[in-house]
Amino acid sequence: MIKNLDIPETETVMDIWLKVNITAHQFIPEHYWIRNYSVVKEQYLPVSTTFVYKEDGMIKAFISVIDNSFIGALFVSEEYQGQGIGKKLLDHCKYLYSGLELSVYTKNIQAINFYKKCGFIIRKKQLNEDSGFWEYIMSWKIEA
Repeated sequence: MIKNLDIPETETVMDIWLKVNITAHQFIPEHYWIRNYSVVKEQYLPVSTTFVYKEDGMIKAFISVIDNSFIGALFVSEEYQGQGIGKKLLDHCKYLYSGLELSVYTKNIQAINFYKKCGFIIRKKQLNEDSGFWEYIMSWKIEA
């Protein structure tokens, strides 16, 4: 079931965020994610619309959208990856929004391929000034 994030679920979502970021971005030092944890929790999540994928009372994944268009986070707990949960969350947002954009590190080939399979295209390559690593800006729009 996909539903809006409830405030008491924030810790669970942040736990998923930290664990998956560290695993998916092994090219970035772990301390980078630990240092940014409170920024994401206290500044980013409160201004985002966040949906969680919940099954059997357990949050297995989440997606956060800012300004009704930018996907700032899409994370599926490691043990539930490859089951179509990320696609379900993306499809939910595609139903709600006419266009979506996101940034993904160029070294995160698995994520890039996932987004391409879901209809996103690479628009540009840029340096992420915060981390110092290259990223792609990818976007999707409803076909007219």
